[in-house]
Amino acid sequence: MELPRIVAVGSGALLELPEICSYLHLKGPGLIITGPHTDDVVGKRILSLLEEEGFQIQTLVSSDSKLEEVDRAEAVAREIEANFLIGAGGGRSIDIAKITSMRTNIPFLSLPTAASHDGICSSQASLTVNGEAVSLPAQSPLSIIADTRIIAQAPARLLAAGCGDIISNYTAILDWRLAHRLRDEELSEYASALSAMTAKMIVERASDIRPGLEESAKIVVKALISSGVAMSIAGSSRPASGSEHKFAHSVNRIAPGRALHGELCGLGTIMMMYLHGKDWRMIKEALIQVGAPTTAGQIGLDAETVVEALVNAHKVRPERYTILDSGLNRVAAARAAEATGVI
Repeated sequence: MELPRIVAVGSGALLELPEICSYLHLKGPGLIITGPHTDDVVGKRILSLLEEEGFQIQTLVSSDSKLEEVDRAEAVAREIEANFLIGAGGGRSIDIAKITSMRTNIPFLSLPTAASHDGICSSQASLTVNGEAVSLPAQSPLSIIADTRIIAQAPARLLAAGCGDIISNYTAILDWRLAHRLRDEELSEYASALSAMTAKMIVERASDIRPGLEESAKIVVKALISSGVAMSIAGSSRPASGSEHKFAHSVNRIAPGRALHGELCGLGTIMMMYLHGKDWRMIKEALIQVGAPTTAGQIGLDAETVVEALVNAHKVRPERYTILDSGLNRVAAARAAEATGVI
């Protein structure tokens, strides 16, 4: 398993970056991969901090989560003979950095500016390939520096989406255990227990999670990192991605760009808990408390899109067995969505 050597979470953690780089014996040149907005939020500060300590640093601003952007980042990294990478920003910048890291065999550091999903720590990346979002193997970060002062200032919707992504571990684990029983798929008890504990922590502390509060940002960031560690232990995204993620990707195939990944996973978790015969009301209440959507209408989806996504979700990653993979017919899909109030 590959785990981060140093994790710094807290107010002003960004200021520890030069010291962390020195401790890890990272020497320039280095390449910062960030986005147009996050370059202003954090990218320029990182550049200044490291240059003041004598590091040779360049910045690459990426505005799209496509494989072509990875090609561009790889070309720049090789051209400047970079010895380390920094993914600074949201999911896009970090995903591009982690794949570039794997391609070039140089370490990367993860500096999230929002707590919107568990990709800040995992060895999986989501990119658009041929117009469709796909999950790709990538490099785990050598270090994670999560400045809660910065993360707390991110839009409230992003924090709520992060909670939805973590809460979805509930059904991911149920699906994993189902695949273990029915398909003899290898199951890691340690990874599944860690993933389940992480989701339970967010549900139990849902009433404490409020936008704009550093303590809330810290709770969610720690949970996201824990979820990423569970995936690293398992060697795959199994502990945090099951039928609810298939539903989310299926929606994006039908109606791309309507909602954030974590928002769709949250909706999917409500319905998948219903299909598993578990306490879907607990999930729904937790999502309401953190400010995440619990109905399709809240994110601009109509009933037909939800039903269509449920019926076709088994076509997403068919090699990953879940409760949806026996094939859900339209009547049963509509019943699940209606019974849980999603439509």
